[in-house]
Amino acid sequence: MSTTTLLGALLPAVPLVAGLLGLLLPPAPRDAGTDGGPARRVAIALGVAGAAGALALAVALLVTLDRPAEASTTWVDLGGLTVSLGIRLDSAAALVAVAVAAVALAVQVYSVGYLRRGPHDDVDTDHRYPPYAAQISLFTAAMLLVVVAGDLILLLVGWEVMGICSYLLIAHDRRLPEAPAAAMKAFLVTRVGDVGFLLGIALLGVSAGSFRIADVLAHDHATGTLTAACLLLLAGVAGKSAQFPLHTWLPDAMAGPTPISALIHAATMVAAGVYAVTRLYPLFEVTPTALAVLGVMASVTLLLGAFAATAQDDLKRVLAWSTVSQIGYMTGALAVGSTPAALFHLLTHAAFKALLFLAAGAVIHAVGTTLMSRMGGLRRSMPVTFWCTVIGLGALAGVPPLSGFWSKDGVLTVAQDAALHGTGPAPAWVGWLVWLAGLVGVAVTAWYATRLLLRTFFGETRMPLAHPHDPPAVMRWPVLLLAVPAALLGLAGFDWAFARRLLLTPTASAPEHLLIHVGPELLLPLALLVVGAGLAWLRWLRDPAADPATALGPLRPVFAAAFRLDDVQRALVVRPAKALARATRTADEVVVDGAVEGSGRAALGLGGGLASLHRAALPRAAAGVLAGALLIGLAAVVIGVAA
Repeated sequence: MSTTTLLGALLPAVPLVAGLLGLLLPPAPRDAGTDGGPARRVAIALGVAGAAGALALAVALLVTLDRPAEASTTWVDLGGLTVSLGIRLDSAAALVAVAVAAVALAVQVYSVGYLRRGPHDDVDTDHRYPPYAAQISLFTAAMLLVVVAGDLILLLVGWEVMGICSYLLIAHDRRLPEAPAAAMKAFLVTRVGDVGFLLGIALLGVSAGSFRIADVLAHDHATGTLTAACLLLLAGVAGKSAQFPLHTWLPDAMAGPTPISALIHAATMVAAGVYAVTRLYPLFEVTPTALAVLGVMASVTLLLGAFAATAQDDLKRVLAWSTVSQIGYMTGALAVGSTPAALFHLLTHAAFKALLFLAAGAVIHAVGTTLMSRMGGLRRSMPVTFWCTVIGLGALAGVPPLSGFWSKDGVLTVAQDAALHGTGPAPAWVGWLVWLAGLVGVAVTAWYATRLLLRTFFGETRMPLAHPHDPPAVMRWPVLLLAVPAALLGLAGFDWAFARRLLLTPTASAPEHLLIHVGPELLLPLALLVVGAGLAWLRWLRDPAADPATALGPLRPVFAAAFRLDDVQRALVVRPAKALARATRTADEVVVDGAVEGSGRAALGLGGGLASLHRAALPRAAAGVLAGALLIGLAAVVIGVAA
């Protein structure tokens, strides 16, 4: 095993070991004081060390990896169908690994301060911090396993471990009644997609005779098998990456601690679906049907998330719906044939969305509420948080020269080329759909980003008794450090070496500026950005005390309820499933159990009757014997006469 492949193998192993050791720690005692006792201190050390070690390994891998590398060994051989333990490394995997590890480290450090006593908490520390930190480490290891896995079954293992860790982390705060319900919803909805994902992997593995990604990509699959497998894989992508129609779990997952929201939304969990498609993109590239479905799913999700974000009052739910929308940009780029544009936006989104969630956590930690209607005027008392939020929202909206501007422009440019010139593997109408949805999304994103900034940091405070301030250093430094890539990472797209790292098969013939497009096509998104932000600003200037969302009129409750798709899902899926479960239970109790219990009662009754005959008095018994003898004699006479 070479040094490069050794680094790749250690990448998920380091946080995995830290997580397993952390699970052995007991919960901190409730009377442990402000530091949480030795269990909390050891948990902090393990969590931070595991994430820091993973980041160091990811950076070392990025520096040393000069060409794709792979190593594997057979794990299971099922009659010629092999499952291997292996890794598959390239420059794109190394970049995603760096993003995952960096966000995980920021979350581990930030959580040390966030899960202490807050202004409205009735406990000094979170006594369940040790399992919390361990679960973050396991979550990180699972995502890194997805990143480096060279076998589809190994990728599936990381995929599913992320699911159970997300369930545990979302439900971490047991004092919140909505947390367990949100965790269960996230688990069940993503499991629906994972059934399709598992079946898609099975189809590809059986067709290729191996689950190694290299073997699966090299095999000449039948057209029908390949189309069915890709569509099944997209079901898993829709669940894990919160794409329509399996997107409904993500906003409710905000019941978890805010650092966990940053972890799930930024570079792990929701990005896993996008990354999995890029990993298998040569299969999707020759399956126009799957790309068309992906394009429709991306466009609907992009607009759905953006419009839903316009009417939310909960600060975290605005950011959650924005994640749904931004993942739509990534899947849209994949639908029109550009994996570099999708991965570039994945990386910039990891930076600015982690920044936004951690900045939102600082606000929530300071004022004790997630509702923007109870905030306002925080710009003066929380200047560091304010400017970091400005950078994050600017990158989200696509304000030049911040990172999101360049990556989102890359998606729009490839969609425009696909629409106008028919480039890419998907039909031209897919390009039109993604491009137009992306342009509308630019204006809507600018509108709700401006509204969030105004409602939270400008105007007069709506909590006169609160005394907010910037967070302590352990929370402030992760936010400040994330502000750097959120602002500047987009400029890396001008670097030819960086652009080549995002190519699936780097070649010298690739265009020089693969990720950055400077030209007249930038004017339309910029104009839409100004229109969206300007409309929100003008509405606020009319009445700074009013919510700019009042401009939505009768559409506001529809957008706030996300077009009531939760109700549709409940009516079409949840209620029929519950009714079927009740009918099955009734059938089991009445028919199956009834037959078993009825036969038992019949046998018991027959036995009781026979027992009563055995216990009969002597005269009755003698009469019975005589009657029996007479019947036998009569039968013998009848038979004899007949003969």
